[in-house]
Amino acid sequence: MTTNEQNTQHTQGTQAPLTVLVTGATGRVGSRVAEAARAAGHEVRSASRSGAVRFDWYDASTWADALRGADAAFLAYQPDVGAPGAAEAVGAFARQAVDLGVRHLVLLSARGEDQAHATEDALAVPGARWTVVRASWFAQNLSEGPLADAMRESGELAFPGGEVLEPFIDVRDIADVVLAVLGAGERYDGRVLEVSGGRLLSFRDAVAEVSAAVGREFGYVPVPAVEYGAALREFGVPDAEVEFLIELFETNLDGRNAHVSTGVQDILGRAPREFSAFVQEAATAAAWKP
Repeated sequence: MTTNEQNTQHTQGTQAPLTVLVTGATGRVGSRVAEAARAAGHEVRSASRSGAVRFDWYDASTWADALRGADAAFLAYQPDVGAPGAAEAVGAFARQAVDLGVRHLVLLSARGEDQAHATEDALAVPGARWTVVRASWFAQNLSEGPLADAMRESGELAFPGGEVLEPFIDVRDIADVVLAVLGAGERYDGRVLEVSGGRLLSFRDAVAEVSAAVGREFGYVPVPAVEYGAALREFGVPDAEVEFLIELFETNLDGRNAHVSTGVQDILGRAPREFSAFVQEAATAAAWKP
């Protein structure tokens, strides 16, 4: 049996179905985690500020009802895992989860984001089983959310990405990794797993692939992080969040992530989904249609 076959066999797991709390269940990653968990036969609690299972990182009174009776929880902290207050909130959440009998916590983190390390450390409270999944930039950031809105409306992406290279990851791969971790017993307990796409592209390259798939010319305009922050303020983003994002873009997009991680292959026994395949699917679904 090859190593990949062993990995695949192991991560399929033999556990009974779990009750999985998914925070940020309306987000790009959380929605896919919830979908993948349901497809695997697990009971899913899709938690968000406005969902049937109410959950708000800024309102600790919403946590207990969401956690009670869950076997595992997927943590997607908003607005960012490295934002001010994230470590304190995640630590308090993890302690409450342990008290309520939740057996496994999986935190979504960001590859290369030094600001996130305190939050990752806060997950490791006494009695907790935990795993951190550090991901590279999401491919779906270009097809969903504010960057996609800007591309549709203006025909260009103005972003502080310079010409740095990124191995954009399809968020469905992140969801598959999370499900594999939850189904693998204690194999990934106390581990930090780094996942990325399989190919390096600049933001300019990525936008060019979108243009080719859609048949519409999109431009890419690299801008300084401070200038991008000023635009965010005009859209009503709070000053404290803007200052954090400026720092994040200036550090995380400095080239430190211009390498491919092998986590998807190691954990799932297959290559990451191709960026070009993601672009074709999103184009077919009219993601960039005005």
